[in-house]
Amino acid sequence: MKAEPAVQRRLLDLADVDTELTRLAHRRTSLPEHAELTAAEAAVRTAKDAVVEAETNAGDLDRDIRRIERDVEGVRTRTARDNQLLAGSGIGARQATELQHELETLARRQSVLEDEQLEIMEQREALEAHLGHARATLDAAEKEVAVILERRDTALLDIDAGETGRRRARDEVVATLPDDLLALYERLRSRNGTGAALLLARRCQACRLDVDRTAISALKAAAPDAVVHCEECGVILVRTAESGL
Repeated sequence: MKAEPAVQRRLLDLADVDTELTRLAHRRTSLPEHAELTAAEAAVRTAKDAVVEAETNAGDLDRDIRRIERDVEGVRTRTARDNQLLAGSGIGARQATELQHELETLARRQSVLEDEQLEIMEQREALEAHLGHARATLDAAEKEVAVILERRDTALLDIDAGETGRRRARDEVVATLPDDLLALYERLRSRNGTGAALLLARRCQACRLDVDRTAISALKAAAPDAVVHCEECGVILVRTAESGL
């Protein structure tokens, strides 16, 4: 294949653009915000689980408190009724004894219930503090996610802008290249990651290896418009005054 030296040199411009596009694509997938976001979202899930667990436990304790309040109210109602009966006229000694015994039982029951109620209310108070901490932790975790998302989106917008500019520059270079030379470049780039490189001081700038003497002799003998390749990596070698030939 043949192409004018000036045309071949435009392959270096294309290779530079493609290198920048590759760098931008790598940056897009390797932004530190991606890992930070994964960790922050995991922290949000953990915080939500803690809030749900605390709210569930608080709900259980609230139900226990309401149950005990109903039981205490029932004991008080029963106690008031028995005291009313005991204070009434026409009650026999046996019934009075039974009522007195029941009042003592009710008093003990009320004491037990009130102790249980106090204990549960103390647990509920402590749990309320824990729930408040869990909600504050969740709020902070959600805010951290929002901050990381904003930072990530800003970085992605910057990458988008860079890619748009580089693609525009690529289109401009591609428009000046012959179809057969461009096809060769693209084929080599898909295989090697690089389609063309400068031969600088007898070294291929793609694989960074020095060209041996035999190959140098062949390159010297090749016509200026001949499209030549690196024997090591296969890319198109672009020869200039800096090639050392």
